[in-house]
Amino acid sequence: MLLSYHKTLMLAFLTSPLLLVAVFGVWLLYIVKAWHYVAGQLAAPHHQFLFYSISAYDKRSQFLSWLTIQFNILLPIIVYGGLTIGVGVMHHCYLASVVIIVYLLFLSVLSALFCIRLTHTLPEGKQLSLFLRFGKSMPKPYFSLFIWHIFNQKKVAYTVIKVISWVVITAVFALFDDVKHDARVAGIAVLAIVVAHVAIVFEERVFEETFLRFGRNLPYNRASLFGGFILVYLVMLLPEIIWLYTRFDPLLATQLTVFALCAIMLFHSLLYRIGLTMDVYMQWVLGLFMIIFWIVMFKAILLATMLCVVVAFLLFYNNYYKSFAVLPENEK
Repeated sequence: MLLSYHKTLMLAFLTSPLLLVAVFGVWLLYIVKAWHYVAGQLAAPHHQFLFYSISAYDKRSQFLSWLTIQFNILLPIIVYGGLTIGVGVMHHCYLASVVIIVYLLFLSVLSALFCIRLTHTLPEGKQLSLFLRFGKSMPKPYFSLFIWHIFNQKKVAYTVIKVISWVVITAVFALFDDVKHDARVAGIAVLAIVVAHVAIVFEERVFEETFLRFGRNLPYNRASLFGGFILVYLVMLLPEIIWLYTRFDPLLATQLTVFALCAIMLFHSLLYRIGLTMDVYMQWVLGLFMIIFWIVMFKAILLATMLCVVVAFLLFYNNYYKSFAVLPENEK
């Protein structure tokens, strides 16, 4: 009975231009509602990274991707339209069937173009910084999104941390001036540099929980994600790494660089276990600093490096899929 009713309804608007226009109007309202939903999602704070990541793709890739998404959004209409076309062909209503096909393609293409325009137009009150305009067309792999975030929105904080890092380096070598060529002094300086960057480490986890929670559903294994975070901190520590290679011989500089990356990954991975409470985190940082400090003092930088990377990977691997609420600033 229900199938017979729908078949009769399909035949009615296949044979009546007025009814067909009315149906097209309903479908247009559906797609306009979908546009409103997509625009709302793109304007949400946790999706605004898309404005500077989608633009890295060429126009053809953007169009095909959005067209695929629009086909999914229009699926109810496409299915019903497909059935209507089938009924039309069976009853020799060829012109109406072709018109429906053309109209559905038109809606899909129009929607894809609309979404491309949306992703190239920032929400009201927001403008691309000079940094983002310069790197607009550059490839932006998943791991690099935090780097773009730092240089776009956290430039002052990053600069302050670099100043603190320079002060720490100066203070450590001034304190141990009589043994400044001892590898242990360099190890302590590097450890102090890493601790000076824990604010950036904490900010990375906040950024991840706020804007990149969808990343847990992406087809990246935990080993590649761990490697991606190492690359992030390699970029973040680049000024200090350059300084290491200008100050020490290449072998020691490389050893210290690896030590720094392993130590900072330990502080990073720790947050997957203890959550995003700054007070608790700083207590752990202080405790780990003291343990690693004494290992370095016993001339065991290689041991400290191995312990840091093993513990960091185990913490990351076993806790990556845990989710933590991002607390307000006054509650961290």
